[in-house]
Amino acid sequence: MSLLPDLSNWSSVWPALVEIGLLFLVIYGILCFLQGTRGTGLLRGLIFVVILALLIATVMIEKLHLYRMEYLMGQDRALIFFVLIAVLFQPEVRRLLLRLGETPLFRKLFHGEGAMGAEIVEAVFRLSARKVGGLIVIERETALGTVIEGGTPMDAAVTSDLLVTIFWPGSPLHDGAVVIRNGRVAAAGCLLPLTEQAGLAKTLGTRHRAGIGITEESDALSIIVSEETTQVSVARRGQLRSGLDREQLRQVLEETLAETAAAAPAPAAS
Repeated sequence: MSLLPDLSNWSSVWPALVEIGLLFLVIYGILCFLQGTRGTGLLRGLIFVVILALLIATVMIEKLHLYRMEYLMGQDRALIFFVLIAVLFQPEVRRLLLRLGETPLFRKLFHGEGAMGAEIVEAVFRLSARKVGGLIVIERETALGTVIEGGTPMDAAVTSDLLVTIFWPGSPLHDGAVVIRNGRVAAAGCLLPLTEQAGLAKTLGTRHRAGIGITEESDALSIIVSEETTQVSVARRGQLRSGLDREQLRQVLEETLAETAAAAPAPAAS
């Protein structure tokens, strides 16, 4: 079986052109991903060697009728190629897999929202146990761009360690709010509008009033940790619910994150 298409027969030429085009796109995408890393030079050299070896082997098979060699190439060349890729580009392959795992699609498929909720719950009750106040706001459909711009931009993964560090006394950002957007910490040290509700208990301080205020002007969910009482509260649609335990907070977060994911617009077709 010849590896080269019959140029006199168009029905055998156009599939070959499609295959060449697809290979070009794959190689171009890999080169773009590896741009600026030491893997770029390795890949170029590997491509050159593989193409040269295939051309030489193809010519030899055609001219010398080396059918056993053709069989072996057909069975093993894909495996050999992937083994070479895995060995030569181990750091780059690992980086690619990590990037794929961080995309919104994969976070939804593998319950990334649940993982984020678990990190928030852990951080909240670590703060509560140490009598450290905190205010976390989760953006939903209403954009909080103005609030985020007024804080310190971060664009970091949501982890309990990061949240606890931000609110720890002495941190320059501990007095403001943390805003979470699209599953990431968008900003810290953010100032929020205070509620003007007249019927609130006088024991509620600025942190609680700010947590309620942002939910009156948006559909965001805010989580408040009181440093005086260590109570955990959530505010939504201007309503405050206090005294939540771990399981109750986890349920609130699961419901909120599920609703946010369901309401998110589908990505535009490119």
